[in-house]
Amino acid sequence: MSDDEHRFTGMYDECRQRVWAYVVSRAGRQVADEVVSETFAIAWRRLEDVPEPALPWLLGVARNVLRDNVRAEVRREAVAAELRAWAEGDVADHVTERMGVLRALAAVPEDDREILVLVAWHGLSPKEGARVVGCSSAAFRVRLHRARKRLEQAMEATDAGPRREPLPHVRSLNEEWS
Repeated sequence: MSDDEHRFTGMYDECRQRVWAYVVSRAGRQVADEVVSETFAIAWRRLEDVPEPALPWLLGVARNVLRDNVRAEVRREAVAAELRAWAEGDVADHVTERMGVLRALAAVPEDDREILVLVAWHGLSPKEGARVVGCSSAAFRVRLHRARKRLEQAMEATDAGPRREPLPHVRSLNEEWS
């Protein structure tokens, strides 16, 4: 066993229960195992940065992992609430069309949905969207094009069907490529 492995194993044996107890006290048992695993994965990757004693550093990492998990959950809930509001909050003639778009949007992969929402909902350019997802503008344009195609296919597969005039939600995606 290498020195790093020995150090990590000792730190894990000494601190795992206390990190787990800290996470349980903050977030409950349901997420504790996942957060503790992520905390020690970070500790292993950054072993040179872990000071002695390790426990305060590990608790800080666990706190950050918890915070990131909460932020991700809040984002997921906000998107779900917004999608529900879209689905529930419009009047007569647009309700059916929006429902079809929402069903189609829900049917595409999450990465496609993110790209489509960045452009259509948030109004970002491909250059700005590329910064958000961490790729080049050219790669973002390709991903946007493919996501649009998959959305169109999903719309055809749902009751939304193919349309001569794109819906306002999809029109902004089409204009991006004009």
